[in-house]
Amino acid sequence: MANVVLEPKVEELTVPKRRPFVGDRLLTVGEVAATMRVSNMTVYRLIKAGQLAAIRVGKNYRIRESDVNRYLSDRSVRVEGEQ
Repeated sequence: MANVVLEPKVEELTVPKRRPFVGDRLLTVGEVAATMRVSNMTVYRLIKAGQLAAIRVGKNYRIRESDVNRYLSDRSVRVEGEQ
């Protein structure tokens, strides 16, 4: 019986492109919560669900101001019948 050597399968990982921080403020969870008028826990849930992008700094999160603005504008609604 011949010895068969199995080589491990190697997967290529793609690293998402990182956006530069130049000109973009980094906000704390508390600042985002105050801006959105929700609790800190709601912001943490949005981050965990992947709905709001965040950067991990140690044990804390920082959220780009542009990501908060994008999140809010993507979810804005237009009321029918109003001018």
